[in-house]
Parts: sequence; C-alpha cells; structure tokens
Amino acid sequence: MFDTLAANPLLLLFLVAAIGYPLGRLSIGGTRLGVAMVLFAGLALGALDPRFRLPDVIYLLGLVLYVYTIGLASGPSFFQALRRKGLRANVLVAGVLLFAMLLTLALASLVNVDGATAAGLFAGSLTNTPALAAVLESIRVMTPPELADAIRARPVVGYSIAYPIGVLGMIVALALAARLWRIDFQEEARQLRSGDAQNLETRTIEVLRERATSQPLAAVAREEGWNVVFTRIERGDDVGMVDASTVAEFGTHVTVVGPAEVLDRVEQVIGRRGERKLELDRTDVDHRRIFVSSRAVVGRTLRELDLPARFGAVITRVRRGDVELLPRAGMVLEPGDRVRVVSRRERMDEISRFFGDSYRALSEVDVTSFALGLFLGLLVGLIPIPLPGGGALRLGLAGGPLVVGLILGARAFTGPLIWTMPYSANLTVRQLGLVLFLAGIGTQAGYPFLRTLASAQGAQLLLAGAIVTLASAFLMLWAGHRLLGIPFSLLAGMLAGLQTQPAVLGFANEQAGTDAPSVGYVTVYPTATIIKILLVQMILVLASF
Repeated sequence: MFDTLAANPLLLLFLVAAIGYPLGRLSIGGTRLGVAMVLFAGLALGALDPRFRLPDVIYLLGLVLYVYTIGLASGPSFFQALRRKGLRANVLVAGVLLFAMLLTLALASLVNVDGATAAGLFAGSLTNTPALAAVLESIRVMTPPELADAIRARPVVGYSIAYPIGVLGMIVALALAARLWRIDFQEEARQLRSGDAQNLETRTIEVLRERATSQPLAAVAREEGWNVVFTRIERGDDVGMVDASTVAEFGTHVTVVGPAEVLDRVEQVIGRRGERKLELDRTDVDHRRIFVSSRAVVGRTLRELDLPARFGAVITRVRRGDVELLPRAGMVLEPGDRVRVVSRRERMDEISRFFGDSYRALSEVDVTSFALGLFLGLLVGLIPIPLPGGGALRLGLAGGPLVVGLILGARAFTGPLIWTMPYSANLTVRQLGLVLFLAGIGTQAGYPFLRTLASAQGAQLLLAGAIVTLASAFLMLWAGHRLLGIPFSLLAGMLAGLQTQPAVLGFANEQAGTDAPSVGYVTVYPTATIIKILLVQMILVLASF
C-alpha cells in the first residue's frame, strides 16, 4: 500500500483530503478545525514515509487558485476598508511583525542559533514561503559558491520545524481568545453589516400625515435619510407602482421595504401600520426573484440599468450569497445575485429575460477572463521590485495573484471581459484551491518536521518557533481587540493576513460563519508579505551565519 501511494501522487492527494476534511467537521471542545485539518492529515501521512510527498505543482496551483478567488471576492470591500480604517490595521500589523523580528533575534542569541537558521525560523513561525525564498536568494548572493549550498540548508530546517507550529499556534490562539473573551460571532455579524445588509422586511403603511401628502414619497425619504424602497401604492381598489414622482393621498396605503427599525421611523412620520398586506395582492402588480446571469447586466449599476424608466419596475432586494442587501443607485450587480423585482404582471417575463435568469449560466466560469486574470497575477508576482542597497523582492505566486485579484474584483469588468465570478463558483474554486494547498504543504513538511523534531536541536527550534508564533498572535489579538476595539471577526482575518496563511483564514471563516475575516485578511495581506520579506533579510544581516 505504501508503494502504491508513493507512486501515485493523485491517490495520495485524495486520501489526504478524504481523511482531513471529515475530521475537520468534528467538534472538539466546541471548536472545529474545519478545512485546516487537511494540513494535519498531510503532516501525519508525510511523516510516515519520506516518499509521501505531493509534487510542488499541486500546492502551488492550490495557492494561486485560493488567493486569486479571495482577491476577486474581496476587491470592493478591500478598497472600501482601506479608505476607512485600513491604515490603522496595516500599522498594527507592521508593529507586530517588527516585534516578532526582535523576539526571533533574542531567541536566536539565547539558544545559540545562527542567523540563517533564525531567518528560516522567522519565516516558518509566520508561515511565509516568499520570505523563505528571499532568505535563500540573499544567501546565494552574499556567500561564496562553495559555502552557499550548505548554508542554504539551514533556513530550510528552521522553516520546516516552525511551519506546522506556525499554523497550529495561530489557530489555537484564535480559539483560546474567542473563548476567553466570549466572542459572539453572530452578534458581531449583525453589527458588521452595513445599512444595506440588515434583515429586511416588507410593511404596509397607511398615510395619515401631511408630510407625505405634500411632496413625493421619494423626496421625504431623502430628507429623512431613510434607507428604504417604496414599491406599491393602493388608491381605492387599484394597486400601482411607486415612482420618483408619486405623491400619496390621505388614507392611501403604501408598501415599504427596509430594516425594521427604519420602518418604525417611517410609520411615525407618514402614518401608521396598515392592516392589509399589499404584497399579497398580485392581481396587477407582481414580484419575482430573478437570477442575474446576463452579460449585459453584470457589472452595471442600478442607476445605469434605470429599471423604472425601462420597465416601470423597481428592485426591492438583492440577495448576494446568504446576505440580503437593500438596493442603491450605485450598487453594481454581480453574477449570481438574485434580485427581487416588483412590476406589472405583464412585463415580468420581459424583465426575467433582461436579467438572464439562468441558473446554469451561474454555474459556469468564464474561462477566458479567469485564465487571463491568473496569468496577469502570476506575471505581476514575477516582477522584481528593487530594494535600497541592492537586491530585489517579488510578490511571488501568492502576492501577485492576490493583488491582481483585488484590483480586478473591484473593477468588475473591462469592456467585454467580466472579471468577477458567480458567488457559488467562486466558493467552489476557492475551497478546491485551499484543499490542494493544505494537502501539498502538509505532505512536504511531514517527514522533515518529524526528523528535525527528533534531533538534539529540534526541541529548541520547536520551542522558539512556538514562542514567536504565540507571542505575535496574542499581541495582535490583544492590541487589536482590547486597545483598538476592532471586531474579532475582522481581527481574526487580519491575524491570518499577518500570518499570510490561508489555513488560518479558513479556520477564522469557519468560526465566524461570515466573510468578515476575508475582508480583514486582504486588507493587510499585501503589506504583511512585503514587510516579512524585508524583515527576514534584516535577520540574516543582523545575526551572524
């Protein structure tokens, strides 16, 4: 059986996934490791036999797919967060990484570890492969050729022993902090939702105030700052649509969609809650959930579509993933969105054709734009960025696709090319990429991890790596949550971004139950990658090797 697994990498890959994934669903003390358990299944199998090692292309492909889809999904949120509080988050990450570098230098001196090993320990404790690559490149440039090969082995040893602890330590720190501070992820999710993403309801209100009979309802909403949508109005026995010029009459009923607390304020200003539910009367005015799949609609704002003028229709809700959003004029529709449209019954089929309403189309990936985006990301990752005093850094296979994914995700489309992906397709590709990445690095690190751990220096390196990982994690969590008041869900993603570790992000998303950690992750990931590449080379210079 061992010979069969060693000779068939694909068989080994799917065995790792088949063992790790269900184990991640088990609850241990109220905590699930989720997809991160695939990493530990890979470590366990890799430790059994040095031949159990998946080819590099498997984990590299997984890494590229994962970070690129994360970038596409998080692009708009990343740039919004960067404009609001992104600077504070990145300064916090830079401070924690500087602390980690100083702690690594102190531990290296204490246990008499050379600079090359210490640099690998730093890269492994913070699980950053580009940083390890930067160390190896610096050693190649700084040392004579006859010594380079021997010295280059040292950071690899430090990296391999610290890497698994770097992943596990961050996960343990997140789980302990969440339990210690009694984090309510569901309550945080409600607080983190924007005004558009609150729980929405439909309410019929009887107009009894002069304020709503002297000017259009849309003008009243603007003056009051209500984030609501007026949809139907009943005059006598007729039910019609509300548009920008509709003025209500005393005693008429109108239907309003919005968050419950906002609808309470609407009632106070224009009248009282009506006994009838106009939305149940579908004789003349109907509503329908429609999938957004047409290329003519995706990437366009609701203002550009101008549905009231085109069809006499209004969108009352946009469901994206598991979240319902209240529509805004500047909202950009994405493939896979489900819009709830209210219009005259006779125009509903025409509106469905306009939006596409094809579930099959939503299950397909535009291979041209997806492949082109990945190509651009990999190309950007290869571009050398000159450093003062010589040398250069590269964003690499992780940083390049992430940065390009963020930009393209925020842009949404360029001419005929639609960069964004349907929500379900993005999640599927992202999950597949993460499994490939975790299985690959797990099998590759399993045997070196076991062998180094059994050596005389292994225990010291293991302890030093654990100290760097845990000290950095708890400092980040304490400073971010206790001092700066950052919501824990976002902070968990920021910690994964500081660690530049998809496994930690997978665990954070699993615990939070939302995409909030992904926003924190992409906000700090590029900065953390670049700073670690710089700091790891400083360790190499400051400590003798």
